[in-house]
Amino acid sequence: MRKMKETVSVLLPYGREKLEFRIEKDRLAGIITSGIEDYRPPFGEEELVARAMASPVGSPPLCELARGKRRVTVIASDHTRPVPSRILMPAIMKEIRAGSPDADITILIATGCHRGTTVAELEAKFGREFVEKEKIVIHDCDSPGMTSLGRLPSGGECLVNSIAADADLLVSEGFIEPHFFAGFSGGRKSVLPGVASRRTVLANHCAEFIADPRARAGITEGNPVHRDMLWAAKKAGLAFILNVVLNGKKEIIRAVAGDPEAAHAAGCAFLDSLCGAPPLPADIVVTTNGGYPLDQNIYQSVKGMTAAEACVNPGGVIVMFSKSEDGHGGEAFCRELTAGPDPVALEEGILSRVRDATLPDQWQAQIFLRIRKRARIVYVSDAPDELVRSLGMYPAHGPEEALALADSLTGSPGAKLTVIPDGVGVIVR
Repeated sequence: MRKMKETVSVLLPYGREKLEFRIEKDRLAGIITSGIEDYRPPFGEEELVARAMASPVGSPPLCELARGKRRVTVIASDHTRPVPSRILMPAIMKEIRAGSPDADITILIATGCHRGTTVAELEAKFGREFVEKEKIVIHDCDSPGMTSLGRLPSGGECLVNSIAADADLLVSEGFIEPHFFAGFSGGRKSVLPGVASRRTVLANHCAEFIADPRARAGITEGNPVHRDMLWAAKKAGLAFILNVVLNGKKEIIRAVAGDPEAAHAAGCAFLDSLCGAPPLPADIVVTTNGGYPLDQNIYQSVKGMTAAEACVNPGGVIVMFSKSEDGHGGEAFCRELTAGPDPVALEEGILSRVRDATLPDQWQAQIFLRIRKRARIVYVSDAPDELVRSLGMYPAHGPEEALALADSLTGSPGAKLTVIPDGVGVIVR
């Protein structure tokens, strides 16, 4: 009688649920997880935020900065980010009003180049009472209401929302996670790309910068994308941030407040100490985009693929689990990837564009094509099969089907396999 092989079970975030992925133990090269997944801080979420606000990094308390300020703008993340605004925004508003009770406060939603956040999404993010009481404006990157702050280090014109540029005090909330080409999210990103014009975002996300080997997760030193973003935040007058680090359950495990550069750096250092990991090479690498809200479309899911890219052997297979109920996530992104069958030629076309000729979403397509050159991609999602195929991937609809397809593509049913349960939550060095 044949002895059953021992298996390992891994839960993979998929939309608002988790899927069980089972693999024979002797095939497993390893599982790469972040130290933040199950991290438990010594205090509750509200206490962590209160302590950060009471002891800001490199800055006076927000209430002191608010004294005498009449026009205050608070930049808040949009619906695509799991920022716990229900906790952060009351703490920010309380401090501002303690310093300037009569301040005219505007909440400016940092959509970057995303679609506008709906009222229902605002209520889910902040709570209905907050939305009904506070003045909230949705940033539109194509609006003529922009102020020029000069030229970015990249050479592009720095245009930001005038509500931010004209404020007597500019504050932002956000969260810090590894970012696949800016190093880390949070901090300066609330200004660029958060409330910048599309033209400015395009200049910052040019092919030259995206191709730079320092434009990778966990790297800010020498990163040209980060350099532009930091310059824009300083020019806009961003004076104070409240940023948090979240665990696998999207709970706050660290809060940092204060000077946008110094506080952000402190949060990045904490995150880096927990989520950095060496690569575990394998012919098949399984990963996700961390579940909802980050896996709503294919565009966003390129981020999680970059962790797998750092592990998969050349010519191997990446198995990506991403619900993608919103489809591709960007017409321009889709056009870039369906302009021809050869990923090398498509990538070369993007790389040939100078900074001022950057097209919308080309950076995401550029990174996706770089990944496709290295490995084939099996995509487990709710997106239409024809869409997945049109982008050069292989559609699948569950763990067993995906693994069988990956095995057939490698031509080796016993190929070694690495699992990264949350591709956006780790920094594979």
